[in-house]
Amino acid sequence: AMMKANIEFRRLFLRHRELDSKVHDAEIGVLPMDGTTLNGMKREKLVAKERLLRMWQDARVPAH
Repeated sequence: AMMKANIEFRRLFLRHRELDSKVHDAEIGVLPMDGTTLNGMKREKLVAKERLLRMWQDARVPAH
C-alpha cells in the first residue's frame, strides 16, 4: 500500500534495493569497486533503510 500511496517511500525502497544489490556484488567480487566507494554505498543504504523504517512507523501511528 505504501509503495503506491507514497512516491518518496517507493523511490527510497527502490534505491535501497539497488544499493543492496550493488553492495552484495561488490562484496563477492562481481562488481569491482574501491573500499571508499563501497563504504559510501553502505552508508547511503543504511540512511535509506532508516528513513524507510521511520516513514513506515509514522504511517502506522495515528496522528494526535
